[in-house]
Amino acid sequence: MYGAFLFCALALHLQNIISIFVAMSKFLIVGLGNIGAEYAHTRHNIGFDVVTAFALKHGGMFATRRLADVGEVKWKGKTFICIKPTTYVNLSGKAFKYWLDKENIPLENTLTIVDEIAISLSKLRLRPGGSSGGHNGLADIEATLGTSQYPKLRFGIGNNYPKGMQVEYVLGKWFPEEIKIVEKKIEVCIETIENFASIGIERTMNLVNKQEFI
Repeated sequence: MYGAFLFCALALHLQNIISIFVAMSKFLIVGLGNIGAEYAHTRHNIGFDVVTAFALKHGGMFATRRLADVGEVKWKGKTFICIKPTTYVNLSGKAFKYWLDKENIPLENTLTIVDEIAISLSKLRLRPGGSSGGHNGLADIEATLGTSQYPKLRFGIGNNYPKGMQVEYVLGKWFPEEIKIVEKKIEVCIETIENFASIGIERTMNLVNKQEFI
């Protein structure tokens, strides 16, 4: 009787360990953007473009599912659930929370890719937390989660626009002279996602935050 009880206890403990291991090897990669052809490949949709490029590199395909276009990627024993919310940027929190909970992913194993006008085009910035900085998509995620402490990769888009033209600039296409820098930064973003999952955020921050793209 005692032996059977001990066996069940050990089996349950092992199951818990396996569940923890599985959760820690799963990541939620969130690219922010707006759905619709008119927004495709604009500055505000760089999150979509980065997540798409990452998934395609690793053979992932997207399908429209609840609140998001979703693709799954397997790489070096890790699983990446890649989402592009279909709720529009300003309501991104609902999709984030739904897929976070559905896939049972720890918040620290999420990475949100977002455009940032307060950072020059020549830079990327990875942080384990930080406020929305006025970005409505991040603000909605923060309000939904009840915290701003989740990892973000901010893709600098600069602020090269005349006074009063911020919306047009953010929702506009890249200038021709910016394309090569944007393409290079997308490549580095893919590497950053891989490093985030394999060597951790601290070491990855040291690699990406010091880079200058010119």
